[in-house]
Amino acid sequence: MMAFYEGIGLGVTTDRQTVVLDIGYAYTKYGFTGEAAPRGFIRTEAALPENKSRVKIFDHLQDDKLYDLLVEFIHHLYFRKLLVSPKDRRVVIVESLLCPTSFRDTLAKVFFRHFDVASLLFLPSQLAALCTLGTDTALLVDLGYREATVVPVYAGVPVLRAWQAQPIAGEAVERRIREQLAASEGSPCDLSSEQIEDIKVRTCFVTTLERSQKLSEVKPPPSVDYPVACGRHITVPGNLRETAFEVLFEEDGDQLSLSNLILDAILECATDARRPLAENIFIVGGTAMVPGLRARLRDEMRQLLGLERYASKLSLPNLKFHRAPAKENYAAWLGGAIFGATDSLVSRSLTKESYMKTNCVPDWANLYYNRPSSEQMCL
Repeated sequence: MMAFYEGIGLGVTTDRQTVVLDIGYAYTKYGFTGEAAPRGFIRTEAALPENKSRVKIFDHLQDDKLYDLLVEFIHHLYFRKLLVSPKDRRVVIVESLLCPTSFRDTLAKVFFRHFDVASLLFLPSQLAALCTLGTDTALLVDLGYREATVVPVYAGVPVLRAWQAQPIAGEAVERRIREQLAASEGSPCDLSSEQIEDIKVRTCFVTTLERSQKLSEVKPPPSVDYPVACGRHITVPGNLRETAFEVLFEEDGDQLSLSNLILDAILECATDARRPLAENIFIVGGTAMVPGLRARLRDEMRQLLGLERYASKLSLPNLKFHRAPAKENYAAWLGGAIFGATDSLVSRSLTKESYMKTNCVPDWANLYYNRPSSEQMCL
């Protein structure tokens, strides 16, 4: 049976390809090095042991059930999706720089102790995405599901003192859609999260800055009918389609929006780094795929640069956005697949032997691992 898995997973190739996983809050992208796109996407969910109800894994970071949830999730990935044996196979995990330590520690324990993988490489998604561009300087804007994260990367080094994050991303947009549908006469408010997400992806878009400033005066776009179940439909109003993504550009109590986050991140960097970053803005993540986002973001930033808050501190004549060589929702995964195919994989990975000896995962946030020592053991 194992030979059956190996044959499907690798096709005619006899080499053991490295597995590449990008585990996000909502979706996980999976595939192999040497491929131009992931094999597929699955929800980052698993069944609770006691009642088999499916839950989001990242909602249980402080739970003793996290290990069991990850075991089931990784088992499903390997034996239902990838169709390869995990034993003695290298793995690249594309993760956020801000990934909780408890999650990566438990994930490493699952891979090494339960699935017996050969090595693990935790690759920061911000640096992985740059592999797809062939540049070492860019302002990474990650629009995922739970939050928008902005991390400047200059000369291949993340400028962590300048990073910005706010909970304005896909989840906030879906919350706005649910609220507006509930307020619409005759529209049901008991739609599943999958249906709300589908409405967001299929019907909504980012409007222009000019229209956003006079939404109450302009004619809204056409409403659309969305099929629910058993031949039933609900009407998605045109104003909802146009305004759902306005949550990304509305300033909160701290006067922060997506545009502010980007400019604040640039402002926190050294003076000589600001212009190169502003001319290399790279937006990734599933929420970045919405039509009209880049044009609106450019106009919003140009408008903010004229305000006193930024005019006296930032002189940025050009704002330039990169286009990813792949879809934005798997650009970081593609970077992991590229990096995993290089010789650096072997030298930078955490091996099974090293993990079994120390029982810990090196962490950039821990000063212990930043000491200039050739031999470092866990305390």
